[in-house]
Amino acid sequence: MYIETETTPNPATLKFLPGREVMPAGTREFTSHEDAAVSPLAEALFDLGDVTGVFFGQSFISVTAAPGVEWPGLKPQVVSILLDHFVSEAPLFAGGDASGIAVPADADEGFGDDPADADIVAQIRDLIDTRVRPAVANDGGDIVYRGFREGVVYLTMQGACSGCPSSTATLKHGIESLLKHYVPEVTEVRAA
Repeated sequence: MYIETETTPNPATLKFLPGREVMPAGTREFTSHEDAAVSPLAEALFDLGDVTGVFFGQSFISVTAAPGVEWPGLKPQVVSILLDHFVSEAPLFAGGDASGIAVPADADEGFGDDPADADIVAQIRDLIDTRVRPAVANDGGDIVYRGFREGVVYLTMQGACSGCPSSTATLKHGIESLLKHYVPEVTEVRAA
């Protein structure tokens, strides 16, 4: 088995491609060792001590190195853990089933969408799913819709995109421009 790696716009994060499915549906982000306890793979990566984030996409895993850690020393250790995991065909989650712990992609952050905006929200979600998410996944991350209120779209960046120096530019210039163009009711995009 061969695991490819790709750089991401976030210099602290590398994208690892095992050449097979990682998550059958959705994504999962781990931002601490405690979060990773539900996944033997994520936990093993955090056990390295130099990892501050792990993100599972459909066909990739993004790993974020701690500040000051150089990838030339960490990358072989990460690849070794990934190879062991995939060659042994170990389950991705404890118990072998992620259904009980999956976080919905559209989880609400406490500000609900106005039912009167249902058509607008449907357009926004469609654009995010068809235009934005595939591009963000190419960079080793994901974007999650959090809400729409008074012209403002709230989104959360995950994986390599979380903490990336260019994530604010991506939100403000790329995604905001796209949404404003296709959905005139959108006036701004903010990180949730």
